[in-house]
Amino acid sequence: MTVYVDDMEAGFGRMVMCHMWADTLPELLEMADRIGVARKWLQQPPKASWVHFDIAKSKRALAVAAGAVQTDRFGPVEHCARLLVASGDPVKVERGQKQLAAVASCRARRAEVRLI
Repeated sequence: MTVYVDDMEAGFGRMVMCHMWADTLPELLEMADRIGVARKWLQQPPKASWVHFDIAKSKRALAVAAGAVQTDRFGPVEHCARLLVASGDPVKVERGQKQLAAVASCRARRAEVRLI
């Protein structure tokens, strides 16, 4: 079981935000409590694509110090795709596999750009 934070940087007022999510809701809530993120800020369907918190960069640093795994901006898509694959539903599995392939392709293109 793991908590993740991405490297996305989105402005929200004077703050710079990123995402924090986890393999399980209890883990996510435990980390939120630990780093001082109010549970009322939990984002979840139908208003959000997946269960997560939008957190300030300062909270991201606290989460990493508390053991959260850092990932890139494709981490949330990868996480959701893995959930689809794990569902066992053939339609969802196929969609998840396509999303995982797209993530791998995007990461490869970004790596190529950095080499140039």
